[in-house]
Amino acid sequence: MIGRTTPSPVEPDPFGPEHRTPRWRPAVKLASVVLPVCLIGWLGWQAVANSSRDVTAHPAVSPHYAEGDRVDADALPSDSPAPDGSPSASAAAPSSAPAGAAGTADRPLAGKTVLLDPGHNTANGKHTAEINRKVDIGNSHKECDTTGTSTNAGYSEAEYTLDVVHRARQILQDRGATVVLTQDGDRPWGPCIDERARIGNEAKADAAVSIHADGAPASGSGFHVIMPAKVVAGPADTSAIVDPSHRLGVLLRDAFKAGTGEPTSSYIGQQGLDTRSDLGGLNLSKIPKVFIECGNMRNTGDAKRMSDPEWRQRAAQAVADALTSYLTG
Repeated sequence: MIGRTTPSPVEPDPFGPEHRTPRWRPAVKLASVVLPVCLIGWLGWQAVANSSRDVTAHPAVSPHYAEGDRVDADALPSDSPAPDGSPSASAAAPSSAPAGAAGTADRPLAGKTVLLDPGHNTANGKHTAEINRKVDIGNSHKECDTTGTSTNAGYSEAEYTLDVVHRARQILQDRGATVVLTQDGDRPWGPCIDERARIGNEAKADAAVSIHADGAPASGSGFHVIMPAKVVAGPADTSAIVDPSHRLGVLLRDAFKAGTGEPTSSYIGQQGLDTRSDLGGLNLSKIPKVFIECGNMRNTGDAKRMSDPEWRQRAAQAVADALTSYLTG
């Protein structure tokens, strides 16, 4: 342990207690000056700190952000205003897709015009003089129109083509397209092949498909797509449409085969494609255009399929799908 020491005696103060300045009095004076200053400083710092916490916790009532101040957008709550006072990106963006966005996706052909040409006319047989009149197709003259063919049971090509066109028109319209028909069963005959081409040209259609059915020998079956050859003669000039029509033709061939199960033609063309220079509806067209012979109505199997409304719906779907692929590709 540490030993104790005896304290020295205290000498009396010569000035008396009333004249002595206590050693602690200067310290008290100093403290009386320093402590208030420190206290004021501490209170000021707390006010600033509390203000900062309030700004962070309640950005909606935060003070104005000076121009050029950097603000970490990721640190702001989703409903906080941006530095310039505008809503934040998350607040400005709607919680779901804008109205009509889904509708736009469902209408990929909005702004597009399609020409559908149902071949022949059920009343052509009653107007032989009119349909036998020759018209200029550029490189030759051909009959205005023909009666078309039919199945052995009497289902006519003209009935078939108009039904498929009506079905395809509905699908295309549902996808936003404007659909123009060369005839809608509302004409006593025709129209002539040169007028059919002119209707599409005047409509400035983006693409055209002429729907037909063939009347070949019964041994032949299957469908084929006819595309324009290059013809530059008289009123005909297919130079600009040969390539895009070929692309449309291939798309239609593929879609029709996949959609209907119908095989490609066994008696004409190559792999379901044929190129011709003797069809006025193609020669006189200024827009991409193809014909499709959907099958051979004289063939038992083809005739049975084409007489089936469900199969015709699949045929129409294939035509619409090919046009959609062409126009959106």
